[in-house]
Amino acid sequence: MRVQFLGCGDAFGSGGRFNTCFHVTAADTAFLIDCGASSMIAMRKFGVDPNGIASIFITHLHGDHFAGIPFFILDAQLVSRRQAPLTIAGPPGLTERLRITMEALFPGSTGIERKFPVEIVELAPEERREIGGVTVTPYPVRHACGAPPYALRLESGGKVVAYTGDTEWTETLVPAAREADLFIAEAYFHDKKIRHHLDWRSLEPHLATIRPKRLVLTHFSPDMLSRVGSLTVEAAEDGKVISL
Repeated sequence: MRVQFLGCGDAFGSGGRFNTCFHVTAADTAFLIDCGASSMIAMRKFGVDPNGIASIFITHLHGDHFAGIPFFILDAQLVSRRQAPLTIAGPPGLTERLRITMEALFPGSTGIERKFPVEIVELAPEERREIGGVTVTPYPVRHACGAPPYALRLESGGKVVAYTGDTEWTETLVPAAREADLFIAEAYFHDKKIRHHLDWRSLEPHLATIRPKRLVLTHFSPDMLSRVGSLTVEAAEDGKVISL
């Protein structure tokens, strides 16, 4: 399995980083974890073919995590000339929020006939689903976004990638990430505790229980970006590639 961080920034472009988007290539499939507003730009920058992406898995319905999907769909239709099916899976409310977002950004775009099918799957909490060669299990977390937010545990080709999404500390992160080959965790601040977001000091004591094989921190505020050189744990960067 190969994981590339196409975007690992926060909602505000701190440090000049793209919005959250991780590209995963497994034995028989390729997929995205989140698709923030800047994701098409990041895909072009890092040479990722959007037509090779079978599925997109969304943690929650904030623009820096899902608002790249309208651009992805319209690129597939008008530029990349996609023909293969596309599956988009995420929390309850995804279908309607995506429709509203597409119509707000590109009026009339939801009614245009496409040459490729798009399937929207709304995931139920803690229910394992097989989607396009990937087994996904969503775990409820704590992040106000107008719809249920999830941490995601994704399994493919015998490897497990887990991602917190955006959340303050919650015990559901333990089963979501337990013994994952790669645990990607938000660390918006180093030790400052705020609602709806995770800081490094709140996560650190739980790692002995979670026991991830590899941990990478992401979604940094300026506070965390200023500490990258002194961190004792691995940090994400746009373009960073991890092979599992």
